[in-house]
Amino acid sequence: MAASLLVILGLAGLIVGGELLVRGAVSAAKSFGLSPMVIGLTLVGFGTSSPELVTSLQAVLSGSPGIAIGNVVGSNIGNVLLILGVAACLAPVAVDPRAFGRDGGMMIAATLLCLGAVLIGDINRITGAGFVAVLLAYLSYTIWSERRAGGTAAAEVYVGEAEIVPGTDYSLGLAILIAVTGLIITIFGARFLVSGAVSIAEAAGLSETVIGLTIVAIGTSMPELVTSIIAVRKGQGDVALGNVIGSNIFNILGILGITALVQPLAVPAEILRLDIWVMCAAAVLLVLFARTGWRVSRREGAILLLAYAVYLGVLLTR
Repeated sequence: MAASLLVILGLAGLIVGGELLVRGAVSAAKSFGLSPMVIGLTLVGFGTSSPELVTSLQAVLSGSPGIAIGNVVGSNIGNVLLILGVAACLAPVAVDPRAFGRDGGMMIAATLLCLGAVLIGDINRITGAGFVAVLLAYLSYTIWSERRAGGTAAAEVYVGEAEIVPGTDYSLGLAILIAVTGLIITIFGARFLVSGAVSIAEAAGLSETVIGLTIVAIGTSMPELVTSIIAVRKGQGDVALGNVIGSNIFNILGILGITALVQPLAVPAEILRLDIWVMCAAAVLLVLFARTGWRVSRREGAILLLAYAVYLGVLLTR
């Protein structure tokens, strides 16, 4: 009971803290005159992934690398199969070919880098630094190319991601206070979640990796789910898709990279046997569905949700 309460409090803290962090950071960035495109690409992307980052760092520092890696891999699987599936079931998700060519290609590249690191069996600091360097290069190139081209469909998606964040017209001082408060809540939420998840794993006879792939991964992905649902309801399906793709890129290159920089990670055998392959398959499925008529239909969304249900069933019974 105590462990379950910790998990509930932790998830609530991650959701509330992540929301406050994004609102405060976006509002502060507006005060400093950053463009909506840059805000959407960087701050919103990092902000919605902050629960995964803080949780993975807390897990690895607590001696639970299975939760840290399971969180990243499980979040990427959930982003495609669960979050995009839900979004597409609510309304067909439009895909811009030019924007998808670059960002979708980067997602596939990041997925392959993650696969390579997992096959090696150890994600060390050099690998982590390489991941972060690739992420910074991608962000720099994207900002440069969008500013040079001006008014592209991809830029409109990034602007939409910034504009979809509610209540961001605070004064600079209040915005910073809200962001810091959100960060503190997120940190404590991650501590509660990791502590409770480890206790549940021990009591239920499950591995920490399975808990990371399920409870932790789904919980830390709630900001992406909320953002995607809001986007679809506003008729901005492209923002929902961009949110999923951007989150998957950040999860691998940013979160896994930063976590490995802080503490090298030994890859659990469970991840290599099944989950990394499911993550790769989900990324390929996203590309295939996106390219069929340049939209993700309701039927395809239902297929994604069914695939996620099957994956969870296999995961919890293996």
